[in-house]
Amino acid sequence: MAAGRTNAKRAEGRLPWECVTARASAFTRDSTGMEGVRERGGSRTQRPWSVYRASTLELSNEMIGLALAGNSQDPDAPVLEFSVACADLLTPALDRKPNSFVSVSCTTPPQAFWTKHAQTEVIEGTSNPIFLSSIAFFQESDINQQTQVKVAVYDVKDRSQGTMYMLGSALFPVKELLQERSHRLQLELRSAENRRVGNITIAAWQMEDGADQRTAVGRLPDNLSGRTVLPVDESLAESMGARMKYASLFRDTLLRSVFGGTMSRMYRLPTTAGNHLRVLEQMAESVLSLNVPRQFVKLLLEEDAARVCELEELGELSPCWEGLRRQIVSQYQTIILGYQETVSDLNAYRGPSFKASSLKAERKLEFMSTNLHVQRMRAQDELGLEHTYDVVTVGAPAAHCRGFKNGGLRKLIQKFEEAKKHSAPSSSQSIVFIPQDVVRAKEIIAHVNTLKTQVGYYAERLSRAAKERSPGGLERTLAILADKTRQLVTVCDSKLLASAIQALNAARPEYIASKASPSADSQHVVLRNDQDTLLATWSGSSSRSSLHVDWHEEEWEKVWLNVDKCLECIIQRVDKLLQKERRPSLGGQDNTQSDLQGGASWKGEEKRAFWINPESTSQASSSSASPPPPPSSSSLPALSSAQEACEWSEALYPLLTTLTECVTMMSDKAKKSMVFLLMQDSAPTIAMDLSLQCRRDVVFCQTLTALICGFIIKLRNCLRDNGFLRQLYTIGLLAQFESLLSTYGEELAMLEDMSVGIMDLRNVTFKVTQATGSSAPDMLPIITGNRDGFNVRIPLPGTMFDALPREIQSGMLLRVRPVHFNVGINEQQTLAEKFGDTSLQETINMESLCRLNSYYEQFKEVLPEDCLPRSRSQTCLPELLRFLGQNVHARKNKNVDILWQAAEICRRLNGVRFTSCKSAKDRTAMSVTLEQCLILQHEHGMAPQVFTQALDCMRRVGTREGVIQKNLSGLLPVRDLRLDPGLLYSLPLLALSPNLLLVWIFLSVAYFLAKLRCS
Repeated sequence: MAAGRTNAKRAEGRLPWECVTARASAFTRDSTGMEGVRERGGSRTQRPWSVYRASTLELSNEMIGLALAGNSQDPDAPVLEFSVACADLLTPALDRKPNSFVSVSCTTPPQAFWTKHAQTEVIEGTSNPIFLSSIAFFQESDINQQTQVKVAVYDVKDRSQGTMYMLGSALFPVKELLQERSHRLQLELRSAENRRVGNITIAAWQMEDGADQRTAVGRLPDNLSGRTVLPVDESLAESMGARMKYASLFRDTLLRSVFGGTMSRMYRLPTTAGNHLRVLEQMAESVLSLNVPRQFVKLLLEEDAARVCELEELGELSPCWEGLRRQIVSQYQTIILGYQETVSDLNAYRGPSFKASSLKAERKLEFMSTNLHVQRMRAQDELGLEHTYDVVTVGAPAAHCRGFKNGGLRKLIQKFEEAKKHSAPSSSQSIVFIPQDVVRAKEIIAHVNTLKTQVGYYAERLSRAAKERSPGGLERTLAILADKTRQLVTVCDSKLLASAIQALNAARPEYIASKASPSADSQHVVLRNDQDTLLATWSGSSSRSSLHVDWHEEEWEKVWLNVDKCLECIIQRVDKLLQKERRPSLGGQDNTQSDLQGGASWKGEEKRAFWINPESTSQASSSSASPPPPPSSSSLPALSSAQEACEWSEALYPLLTTLTECVTMMSDKAKKSMVFLLMQDSAPTIAMDLSLQCRRDVVFCQTLTALICGFIIKLRNCLRDNGFLRQLYTIGLLAQFESLLSTYGEELAMLEDMSVGIMDLRNVTFKVTQATGSSAPDMLPIITGNRDGFNVRIPLPGTMFDALPREIQSGMLLRVRPVHFNVGINEQQTLAEKFGDTSLQETINMESLCRLNSYYEQFKEVLPEDCLPRSRSQTCLPELLRFLGQNVHARKNKNVDILWQAAEICRRLNGVRFTSCKSAKDRTAMSVTLEQCLILQHEHGMAPQVFTQALDCMRRVGTREGVIQKNLSGLLPVRDLRLDPGLLYSLPLLALSPNLLLVWIFLSVAYFLAKLRCS
């Protein structure tokens, strides 16, 4: 046992709870950092202390072991937690009071060295500091009753220079702390010269598991000898696990597969009611930082490769169009090679699961989000009720590696649209289409691809139902097949499609030759879309007269009308088969021998499209290459009684084959014509288009990664919240992005990138499925789709999936409703407000305000108010929205009220919160910690006296400090990497031994070289 340690004194007649008063200590802060301590802004404040409860039970060795095993119902709870307070600290300079903090190290035999575990915040200008941050050992700490704990008190002499020295230290074993009846130890602090320099009190918080042990405490006076007293009358005895189902970042099957590297910090904060809050702050990385970009870039590769294939499949084109196609394909191949290299780099990456801010401009990792973390705060009140608040923090999604010299996405999109308008008249090899035509062409391609696949699938199912001779299956499948086929016919019945088909025909070499066109060297073809009529003109040095293309839309109508006619034949044939099945006595009146013979002959034919004359199925097609059409149902010969045993599949096979081939021919012609239309539209600005597309891909991927993280953690937390789940599948998920970017310099371009990336999330849908296995890879999300729309499948374990409502289990697509609010808060924003332009910020905020109001109006129309979470706030949602609108429209500099009100509205609307700044470090930490303290004060009654102290504590030693340290070192938490300040003051001792001096010099050089490399 260390010298100078005395047992804790237990005053007779006192209650188990003892109230410790806090001395008012004024302190100042500066913005400079130091080794082991990092400062944030603040002001002078009072620092009251909280209260401890002591157990009157003696603990045996077995009970101690059980206590250190952790809480089975709350895996996030620490196995040991204690708070520290110092008294009568002495400094060598009597004219100043210490600026102290406590560093805690531990060692467990047979380990022969000390490991730094945690440290408290710095309290300035007092000899009796009382610290709000508690020291917690979690289950992964691997401590036992033999573990020795060393508490060392340091005095920060000069914060700007980072100079400090150790005042004194004390030792105690964990076993003694737990065996002490009051769970309190009062130890003497001894300096290196073995002088007494003060006292330190260690008070452990007892972690109880299920037992309801409460001690009543009389009301103590609010003021005692001029000092503030915050009495506590109840404990946290009731287990949180009995109140709600936990979603632990450490133990939950789903969250553990997505998040990792969790850091935790504990706080004990007094409330206005004289009770206290137990606050657990956690921060975790996500494996999705790497997993999502890998999937996303592969999808982009597939889409661009398919685009090249579509261009190649257009067939032979005239020389002018062939040159244009080669140019576009070359541009796409350059993009494909770059994305292939990116996929290789991502697959070869073996670093941490987050991207440090120093790597945000790294080309190999450009699709990865910067500093993506989930920030969680769990607050437990005196009744044991648990409340969880999650915020996803991420560096502003932006294409850093592509630079900001020409602006961000908003400006680049505007330039691209202007260039497209001006380049069209000067281009001789492009068709001028209005934007609606281009959008419609993309929609037609998507619909045709989908419906073609569905028609083929249900045609196969109809054939299978016929083989099984299932009347019910036949009817159901036929109804679906008819619906999908008619949808496809409706899509193809388009004047734009007919015009594009004619334009593609005009681009064929045989078409040009038949019109006696001049050579491509001297003359060229100009096709323009004027008043919905495509005109083809010859232009060149010879100035030939224009040639008006006579449209024959009837030819295209024949194609899709033949599909419709095939469907009618199938419907009539199925009706006859079903009638025969229901009335066997009438079966002898029909005969299908001729149909069977025709079917046998068709099966031997080479598969190609059939032309069916809609007016008379007895006539052959005018095309000599087409085989005879299938007979119509009206001309079917009667069935003979000897042929009643014929299988239904043989009767339907010829008609299904004809339908499938007609659909294939129609779909291919429609798709090729639309691809040709898009090729002509993009040709003049293809280089700018693809450059813009790549930048948009990078920004969207970073934004999508953050969104998926937020969706998963929100879904898991609200898995048993029927109101949220109903809201989710009815009107979609509200995703509120908060950014702190200035509207000056490069950050203005970052804001442009980010705003476009967030709005692109409207094309994302989620689908919840049941996981195929229980391993971590089985729980990772799966992304499908293309740039027109992505779908994210979220696998859940069977027990979680069963808890979902039927609508979500059935595969309903869940929409996303993003909003984005930005308020610049740094010194660059001051310059922007005085000399620059803040119109972009105002535009973004106004647009998001309209979307937020629209979301709430839609909520009121279809959902009851009880779907929303409860709040202690006296301000209703309509009032909050009105206040937000006033602040958005007010011309006020750095109006942070916009951010606070938008965040509260998001939480009360069951939304997901995202916070960003340039790198998700300093400004993000300021915002997140302020939001946490505001929640604790407004929703959980944290005492106003400790607001500033709690805020300062979270900023100095909270989990956000870990982000800063990970970015400086590229490794893991600060407590494992910080250089022990005591080493800086042991030079006299090292000088006594040359060997130790050499070791110290070597380690110092290595440390400073590492620090220089990181900076």
